[in-house]
Amino acid sequence: MTLAELNSLSRADFTRVVGPVFEHSPWIAEAAWVGRPFGSVAALHATMGALVRGASEAQKLALIRAHPDLVGRAALAGSLTRESTGEQASAGLHNLSPEEVALFQMNNAAYQARFGFPFVICARLNKKEAILAGFAVRLHNSPEQEVEAALAEIFKIAELRLRDLLTT
Repeated sequence: MTLAELNSLSRADFTRVVGPVFEHSPWIAEAAWVGRPFGSVAALHATMGALVRGASEAQKLALIRAHPDLVGRAALAGSLTRESTGEQASAGLHNLSPEEVALFQMNNAAYQARFGFPFVICARLNKKEAILAGFAVRLHNSPEQEVEAALAEIFKIAELRLRDLLTT
């Protein structure tokens, strides 16, 4: 889809098309619709990012919590979104040994216990070793630092998803 085609969509269609850019959070796309027409993918991404930055703390936490655990129950059961499935596979997380799966699950549990939300990292920009190293570093962050780190990763994910969605 071109940016011009996206800009011409109704609010409902725009939300349907752009909604998956932020995992299970179509409210961001719906709110961004009023900013049309967007002159670039970067402008659309910036608008959506500003909406998230201006959201309440509860909305930010809900956005973070909308993301699945890496190599978590949803991944193992095959019930991730199409986007998340591809992203985790690109990081090599679809072909782990039982020991590696156990290591991811242990890290997910420790992270969830410390922060109350899943560990979010842009899997497409990392491989399993870097992701595991990220757990080790980020488990030492404060909760405030970790909310910011998770949102920064979510913005990377959203930008890549937008670029996949739109032809330039």
